[in-house]
Amino acid sequence: MEEQFEHPVYAPVVLEFVTVAREFTLWLEGVNEQPRERFVGTALKILPLLYLKASLLPKTEIELEDFLEKHVGEEDYEFIRSSVQLKMRRFDDYLEVFTADMQRSDLPLTSTISENMADIYQDIKDFLMSYRTAVTEIMNDALSELVTHFEEYWGQRLVNVLRALHGVYYGGESLEEDPEEEALPDTDDDLEERKTDHWIIAQRQRDFQGDLPDER
Repeated sequence: MEEQFEHPVYAPVVLEFVTVAREFTLWLEGVNEQPRERFVGTALKILPLLYLKASLLPKTEIELEDFLEKHVGEEDYEFIRSSVQLKMRRFDDYLEVFTADMQRSDLPLTSTISENMADIYQDIKDFLMSYRTAVTEIMNDALSELVTHFEEYWGQRLVNVLRALHGVYYGGESLEEDPEEEALPDTDDDLEERKTDHWIIAQRQRDFQGDLPDER
């Protein structure tokens, strides 16, 4: 048993990342309850911390093949994306700068804060749900996949969306939610997506209140 807890998945840097990642997902799942200015301000604090903790994670080798379950489904992803989109409204779009597609395009490329946040959420939530199984091999493979995706994918998306959020927060424009803007009718898809009582994510959020592996 002592040898088991010497595995890299129980290292302090991993447990620290789990703590920050859990706070990130819980915060993002509660976006609807946050005023826009507070949401953006919190994002500017938690995203750099998330990046820092991810950059310290150890690299591990896959121990099981094709065994990881994907926990974040399309509905979960769309809940996060649409919630952030409705919170950001006119601030959601931004010009993309750091992407390989820029080299092949003659026109400016646009991205959205909402889609980037949902992409980051998906990888981190999948990792957390696998990590909480307390099965060392699954935890190891989830960590290995997370680090790879951070280096190749969501780490870049995080710094991109951080740049966009910085521009929104310090751009001099009021972030107060305009009653006229908020009164704009949602699309049928938006209305369907916001029926949160039926979301799988609500149950998963409650499930995740269970114990995570303790540091030994």
